[in-house]
Parts: sequence; structure tokens; C-alpha cells
Amino acid sequence: MKLIICEKNIAAKRIAYILSGGKSKSVRLGKTPVYEFTEDGETCKVVGLRGHIINLDYPAEFNQWNRVLPRKLIDIEPCKKVSERSIAASLKSLVDGNPFIIIATDFDREGELIGVEVINLIKGYNKNISQIKRAKFSAITNSEIKNAFDNLTEVDYNLSDAGESRQAIDLAWGAVLTRFISITAQHYGKDFLSIGRVQSPTLALLVEKEKEIQKFEPKTYWKIIATLKKDKSFDATHIERQFWDEKQAKGIFEKVKDAETASVKKADKKTEKELPPAPFSTTTFLQSASYLGISTSNAMSIAEELYMMGLTSYPRTDNTVYPPSLNLKGILQKLANSPFSKEANEVISNGRKYPMRGKKQTTDHPPIHPVGVPSGKNLTSDQQKIYELICRRVLATLAKDALSETMDVLIDISGEDFKASGYRLIEPNWKNIYTYFREKRKPLPELSEGEKVKISEIKLKEDQTKPPKRYTQGSLIAKMEQLSLGTKSTRHEIINKLNWRKYITLKPFAPTPIAIAVIDALTDCDVTKPKMTAVLEKDMSAIAEGKKTLNDTVKESRQMLTEVMNELEKDKEKIKTSIKNAHNEQNYVGKCPKCGNDMVIRFSRKGERFAGCTNFPKCRNAYPLTQKGKITNTDKICDACKAPIIQVKAKGRKSLDMCLNPRCPKITGQPSSVIGKCPKCGNDMIVRTSRSGERFVGCINFPKCKNTYSLPQEGDIVANGVCEVCTAPTVQIKHEEKETKNICLNHECASRKSKKK
Repeated sequence: MKLIICEKNIAAKRIAYILSGGKSKSVRLGKTPVYEFTEDGETCKVVGLRGHIINLDYPAEFNQWNRVLPRKLIDIEPCKKVSERSIAASLKSLVDGNPFIIIATDFDREGELIGVEVINLIKGYNKNISQIKRAKFSAITNSEIKNAFDNLTEVDYNLSDAGESRQAIDLAWGAVLTRFISITAQHYGKDFLSIGRVQSPTLALLVEKEKEIQKFEPKTYWKIIATLKKDKSFDATHIERQFWDEKQAKGIFEKVKDAETASVKKADKKTEKELPPAPFSTTTFLQSASYLGISTSNAMSIAEELYMMGLTSYPRTDNTVYPPSLNLKGILQKLANSPFSKEANEVISNGRKYPMRGKKQTTDHPPIHPVGVPSGKNLTSDQQKIYELICRRVLATLAKDALSETMDVLIDISGEDFKASGYRLIEPNWKNIYTYFREKRKPLPELSEGEKVKISEIKLKEDQTKPPKRYTQGSLIAKMEQLSLGTKSTRHEIINKLNWRKYITLKPFAPTPIAIAVIDALTDCDVTKPKMTAVLEKDMSAIAEGKKTLNDTVKESRQMLTEVMNELEKDKEKIKTSIKNAHNEQNYVGKCPKCGNDMVIRFSRKGERFAGCTNFPKCRNAYPLTQKGKITNTDKICDACKAPIIQVKAKGRKSLDMCLNPRCPKITGQPSSVIGKCPKCGNDMIVRTSRSGERFVGCINFPKCKNTYSLPQEGDIVANGVCEVCTAPTVQIKHEEKETKNICLNHECASRKSKKK
């Protein structure tokens, strides 16, 4: 029997379909789908995992933060734990006899490690495995899969060791440093602070940029701009461009402001070839996707979905050179029968002789490219955008150079030189295909030396220098690649993790106060510097190449981590104070109505958030908070109880302003708002207001009696007696412009249901 191991169920299903010619059958072993078919009289079974089904972790006795010093974890050997027990149980039942195991996971460090983990697990169940082989492919298409299974190779244990070294190193660095800083800053439960080998130097880049922006002091400058006209209007700027001296700028402006004509002193034309972009690596793909407004994390997820659907190639690659084995003509023929038929046929009939090449060439996977056409497959809007981006990129790399003309003109106005520049596209070629570049330059009219041109207007414009631009997600990933921070497979995950940890905001893409405090606290520590992480990344690559061992690299990383801890422990008090102040700033929700000090979001030992006074324990004022949604300060105060008003934004809902105080008179109701007696307990029922500002009728005996009725949100409410059918209170709803209505508050009352009928 052949047992084929795939990384995910969707890949298993598709691979089984291809290998069986569409004749595979699906059965279930517990919760695990298994796809079966017969090949040359032999039973084949294909099973999909959920990525890693075995995780690395410390023994249970070392997972109690307050009982184990973080430093002790450095030399503790982690253990492997099965995280997907149902899949492990299914594998155990599948390996009776002498199975032939084929690993068909993604071909990279993580995929190879996932495969080796399963091999070791299966060997624990059955020592009589007949063979173990590897199927390598870069796309889940008929030709790629059949070729991979016709040419099976050996499992690459060096590659899996590189993946395992990353697991072990990241576990140690993450656990030791995260525990140290969280315990030092007294942040427990959901409020813990995270530090990581790649995460921290990446965050440091954002903090450094934010500090540049905060320190930036704008400088005033002046520009003199002339609007000229020949057939159409165009602008020319004084050759000085920026005047830092206002007196000088005004002097020249006085000299030229009344001029009516300008003279062309020089007109230079140049024809230039513009090369198409290089093929997509993971980094350049994520950069381009971020310009479309799709986050790097979402773009990578979509690219993986398209790969699993057999529409695009494997999305994790550093390669920017098409290998000779890649059938580019076949790709063009497929795209000729797609929504991109016009562009594909243009390339087929008038493309470049050799495709564009990037600077980086690897042998694992080709650059990202389309491998199929989504006929009959309904793609989501974002899936369609990503698929189109990949198709257009490949077509552009096969199209001819664009041809453009630039024109630089020197113009004399009353003895002062002005300059104008223009741009004209002569032959668009690849620019007609890859339509994501926006050209800001405009063409100039035909101008020749000595020609006179009319002046429409001359302006003296005052402006200020602009602060440095923040990173975008795409530009940050490019910087991470440049500094060897993370890998093609993990960089987008780091950004997602920083956002999840509340170290960054996405709009704007900037660090939060707590992030700045954490990086400031670690400023003298190597953990925030790229060099140390780059060394470890280089070592992991050396393991994959067979030049270093897993044990040596992990040992070296432990020595580095020990040195980092030595540095951090010297500055414990500084770290504690810095983070506490930043936490209060970031989580500020308003002033305490009892003592006037700040109120901030805090977390209980159970991990539940609440608003508490910073003057604790002298002031014990605290308010419960909703456990879901983003909470922000509004700088507003409730006019009824003087407590702060916060804004809550839950996923998929509108933002709501609400009073922090659950006992606010607006929420609990006033004696004058009695509507009637509660039919369940006999106490008064009063008009209350929910914390989200919606009114309802509730029993004054709450929480012993939780009887409530919803109310219309418009109109005056007037008590009107008792319903004869259900004994609930009845009310009048009065509107200025609408007819007064008498209703029973009980929505389940037969009287209301009969009126609806």
C-alpha cells in the first residue's frame, strides 16, 4: 500500500483526484478525510494534515511563569507534543503491514519538517515501512503532480533540520524574553508582552522611523512657478527650485512677476527604453499586493488558496529567474483562453526574445506564476485581484520594453532661468499589460530653442518640508529581506503578530506607545538589532546546505541568548518604569470621577479587562468593560455621573459611545421612569439605557429578576396600564409627526401577534 502525506486536506483531495484520473473515493477515519484509489493493482491512500501536527514545547513543569526563572529555560531541552491527536490516530490505523510512504508536503523548510515529523511518528507505530520517498512539485497541476510522482526523490533531512532549528531557536528566544519582560513589567494573562528574535528588530525599525517623524521639524521654503501656454498650459519652476531665504525669493519674484513672454533657451529630447519588472518572488509579490490595499498577511493567505486550487504556483520563493524547464509558452497558451487573452496574444505575437530576469536565482521553486485558468471557479474579489496581479506580472516579464520620450526645457523669464520637464509614452508595450504604475509626469508641447512662449501666471508659493514617510507593509517586508530578518515564509506573519500583540496599528502603519516603550527599554540590547538575527538566519541556511548541524546552531543561539539576558537583567527597574508609563498612556480611557487621576484599561488575573484608577490602592474605583471590541478614549464626560465616555468598536459593527459607569443614572433609570409592575416578581419596571445607548424596560429587582422588554428607540414613552391578555405593562409611544400608539411591551403577547396578522 502507498500512503501519500500532504500538508493540508485541500491539497490531498486535489492530488488524489489528479493521480487517480478523477476516480478517487473519499472515506473518513474519525474526523480525518482519506482519499483512496487503485494504481496498477496497488491501493493508494492520500491523507491531508493541518500543517504541523507535532509542536515543540517545554515540559509541563516549566510552563508556570512565576515558578521558573526565565533564564533557566535557556538550557532546557524542549519536547515534541502531538497537537492533532485525531490525525495522529488516523495515521496509526493507516500504517499496518509494510506501507510505502510518500511525503508530498510543500517543498521548503517547513514542509520538509512537517514530513519528517510524520515519518518519525509513523516509525513509532510501525517499524516495517518498506520505503520512504519524496514528491517535489511547485504547482498542483496535472503535469507537475504526475511528473513529481514519476520521479520521486529522497527526503531532505538537512532541510528539515533547518526548519527544526528555527522552531527550537524561536521557542527559546520567545519564551525566555517574553517571560522576562512580562514578569518585570507585571503584565500577566492576556496582557503579556511579547519579544521575539525576528519580531523585536522588526518592531525597532518601525519605532526608529516613528521617532524620526516625531523629531522632524518642518522648514519653510519658497518656490517660484510660472504657468506657460503653447497649445496647452504647462508649468516651469525656477531653477533654484527651493529658496530658503524669503528675501531672495521675493526679490526674484518682483523681477519676473510682470513678464508676459518667456524665451526657450534650450530643449533636450531623449528617447529611453523602460525595462519590464522582474518575475515575482514572495517579497516583491507582497510589496505589489500591499499597493493594491491588500495586507501582506491576507495576500499570502490568498496566494496559498490559489496555489491549492491549481491556479498559481507555490507562493514561497526567493527566485526571480524563470528556470529553463518552466513551460512559458504553455502558460501563454492558457492565458490566451482567459480574461487576459488580449494581453497574452499580444505577447505571443510581439513579445520579447528572452524573459526578464531578476537578481536572485534559486533552485527550489520558480518565481510565482499562473498555472491554470479559473473556469467555473468563483473567485472572491480579493482572490480575483491577486490572480490578476500574478497573471499581469508574468505577461509583463515576457513583453517588450516600453519606449518613452523625456524632454527637459530651460526657459528664460526676465533674465532668470526656469526649468520644465515632460514625459511621453511612445510604445507602451509591457506598460499596457502591467497597469499598476501611475505616471505623474505629463507631456510638454513641442518647443524649440529661441521660441517665445506666453506667460499665463507667475506665483510665489510658500511651502514646508515634509516628514519622512512611514513604512508600508510592502516596504517593511523589503527592508526585512534586505536585513535578513525572517524568511520569505515568515515575514508577513511577523507583521500580523505585531498587530495582534497591539504593538502596531495598521492605519496608520505605526508603533503604539507600548511598542516604543518596549524597544526603548531594550535599546542597548542586541535583541533589537538585525545583526544577531541575521547571523542565526545564515546559520539555518547553512544547515539546509549541509554545512552546519542542528545541534551546533542551537547551542550557538543559547550562548547568544545568555548574553542578551545578562544585559537585560541589569536594567530591570528601568524596563519596569518605562513600560508601565507607556501602558498607562496607551490604555488611558479618561479621568477618575472620584479622585481625578487617570483611569486605564487593566487585566484581572483571569485575563478579563476592566478600567481601573492609576491611584490604586488609595483609590479603588474600577468599572467592568466589554471583553470584545477595540476601546478608545473620547475625552468626553458623562453629564449624569461624570464618568468617562469610551468608544467601543466591535468587529462588523458600528462604533458606539458609552458611559464607563454601569450604575450611571442614565443606565439604571430614574424613579420618574416607572412603567408598571413586573409580571414575574411584582417589583417596579423602569426605563433603562444600555451601555450602548439603547433604551429598554427592565425590572428594578435586577439581578435577582432579569425580566426585560425592548422599546422603540424614537418617541416619548408614557405608562398606560396593564395588558389584559398577559399582564405585562402597556405604554403609549408619542411622536410629534406620527400617530400615537398603544402597545403591550411583551413581544410574545397574543394581542401583539393578532395585530400583526
